[in-house]
Amino acid sequence: MRRMFLLATACSVLACGGGESGGNAADGDAGGGAQTAAPLGSGVLSGVVNFDGTPPRNPPIDMSTESECASAYANGPSDPVVVVTGGKLKNVFVRVTGGLPAGPYPTPGQPAVIDQTHCLYEPRILGVMVNQPLEIRNSDPLLHNIKAVPQQNRPFNISQPRAGMTTTRTFAEPEIMVPLECNVHGWMQAYVGVVEHPYFATSAEDGTFRIQGLPPGTYQIETWHESLGTRTGEVTIGPDGQGSVTLTYGPVS
Repeated sequence: MRRMFLLATACSVLACGGGESGGNAADGDAGGGAQTAAPLGSGVLSGVVNFDGTPPRNPPIDMSTESECASAYANGPSDPVVVVTGGKLKNVFVRVTGGLPAGPYPTPGQPAVIDQTHCLYEPRILGVMVNQPLEIRNSDPLLHNIKAVPQQNRPFNISQPRAGMTTTRTFAEPEIMVPLECNVHGWMQAYVGVVEHPYFATSAEDGTFRIQGLPPGTYQIETWHESLGTRTGEVTIGPDGQGSVTLTYGPVS
């Protein structure tokens, strides 16, 4: 049975905000000039994700055939499914799902970036807007093969045999989440949240996140973690433009 506690602060029932992978509400129309910018505000959703209890042990990875990668891990490589530092939970994807200001929303021309480094994806969890470029990099001196297995978007399967190679792809439909795999290294996993608007974020190593650019109002939100699940809630941004929250996940039992 899963358990997760949501502790709201300030004036919200539940609030959340952007952080490591915050949205792009202020980027303007970088998508070709045909869109009209939405009536964006200056409100900020901010918060932190805690982990209550003893984190599960992440499974070890056998990188014995990839010495270039294995040497980067002093204590041996492990699969970073649940990353907890000082009681703070990383890699929780947060997005606003209801109460949004009217669109359409400008599509950022600047790409989101995911790298393959030391035989892991970095970041492991990220968000992009629909049709925003996603730049996939290989920083390892060896072959990686990137396979996207979406349900709503067109899949792709590309090879990057050398360090320094980059490939750019886009996703035409919203989807939570698009899994990325590596056919060469079966432990490599990442997830991309494809969102129609810029109001999303991923919690950083210290558990914090921020989403900027919302006017005062009440919004529905959803959080997603690859092994701890999804939760929904509601947050109100007051006239001062601020909403905040502390979210607490617990171990799956």
